[in-house]
Amino acid sequence: MKRSILCFGEALIDMHGEGADGHGFARHFIPFAGGAPANVAVAVAKLGSHARFAGMLGLDRFGDFLMHSLQQAGVDTADVARTGEANTALAFVTLDGRGERSFAFYRPPSADLLFRIEHFRPQTFENTAVFHICSNSMTDPDLADVTLTGMRRARQAGALVSFDLNLRPALWPRGSEPRSHVWPALLQADVVKLSAEEFDWLADEGEEALLERLWSGTARLLIVTDGPHPLRWFHPDAQGELPCYNVPMVDSTGAGDAFVGGLLYQFEHQEITADNLDAWVATLPRLHAALRFASACGAVAVTRHGSFAAMPHADEAIQFMETYA
Repeated sequence: MKRSILCFGEALIDMHGEGADGHGFARHFIPFAGGAPANVAVAVAKLGSHARFAGMLGLDRFGDFLMHSLQQAGVDTADVARTGEANTALAFVTLDGRGERSFAFYRPPSADLLFRIEHFRPQTFENTAVFHICSNSMTDPDLADVTLTGMRRARQAGALVSFDLNLRPALWPRGSEPRSHVWPALLQADVVKLSAEEFDWLADEGEEALLERLWSGTARLLIVTDGPHPLRWFHPDAQGELPCYNVPMVDSTGAGDAFVGGLLYQFEHQEITADNLDAWVATLPRLHAALRFASACGAVAVTRHGSFAAMPHADEAIQFMETYA
């Protein structure tokens, strides 16, 4: 059986505003299927790997829409649970003139926060090449425990563990300090992806202190993206930079998820595991080629509206790379 990439956590509806009245308010909103780990699952599936999504959806029309959208994209939904105890989460997305987005979340209480340990099937972690999560499943104490347990079970089953911080301050309870809550996940991951802003936020005591603490866990690769600017990568024994693509941006929603999806696709395609990750990173042409492919996936995504809808197919990413070689 082909090994799969399992993404866990948040799935929600991104409500994109269109038009504006005299006060600048959107005249209407268009629903798009989204949610960071769900976006990654769709990105992986559209690229051609076996993707699965685990999470909780509401027994409402939005939950139906998300389930249909995941399946239509080719994502295996056997690990999706449904609940009538809360509605599916919504995020209202506003774009500025440059395509940069801001979010207004209607989340707690929401269905994705109600996933519990017992909702993982006995066979959930079998044949899993990569287990991927983000910090949006760390904002609630009970769900954070589930997330960390999932990371441990995935590692025990032989999966590579991936963590994208994807920090959304508005999702955290007022008065909480997210740093203390995200570090347990950072220390359990093999691969960590941060934006430049998140890297600076975590490095409140300096870059060297951040890296020293990260390498004290299981992490062997840190990738820091910065939009069209060069990305940085770090390994306990090496580091470097790589140019990225600079294209006209229509909508930045989901761009980081497209990048992560492209990278995880490369991990699965090249059979990268926690055991051979160090050797793979040391082979710079392979590392750089994978990062260039992931960057191309992110660049294609920003030229389109939506979240699931923006994720490219493999031939689109390859054609993009050939065009912008």
